Amino acid sequence: MPLHAVPDALTYLAGDWYVERTVRDFAGAADEPVEGRFTGTTRFTPIDGGGLLHHESGTFTWHGVARPAERTLRFLPGEGTGGDAGTVRVHFADGRFFHDLDLRSGRHTADHPCSADLYRGEFEVYEEARWRTRWRVAGPAKDLLLTTDYTRRP
Repeated sequence: MPLHAVPDALTYLAGDWYVERTVRDFAGAADEPVEGRFTGTTRFTPIDGGGLLHHESGTFTWHGVARPAERTLRFLPGEGTGGDAGTVRVHFADGRFFHDLDLRSGRHTADHPCSADLYRGEFEVYEEARWRTRWRVAGPAKDLLLTTDYTRRP
């Protein structure tokens, strides 16, 4: 599938998105991985000083049990030359750095070490209203694949 270049990441992300995520846990899986599902929305809203607040909320179903789930991230202007609009610095809600994001080509890979585990994220933009992330988490504590599809809400 052809990718969609994004010259201004924050402008592209701003607004409301439907979210569908599958979580596959391969740790200890004899035949097939355990699979969970998150469905909900993500809202990217402007924050003081520039950037966007990413707030995700919905329902996470794991082992047949559905529970409310949410998370918040901060998407801040990138630090490239002149603060290139195609790049973003993603931080956790508490201010800790998570990863860089460069959507200028429509594709980006980012790593985030977490204790002894490594999170490797792949981001792909398919069109103005659709993008995907895949996080592969590997290490002694985790063996996961999280795939999230975002579709812009009208």
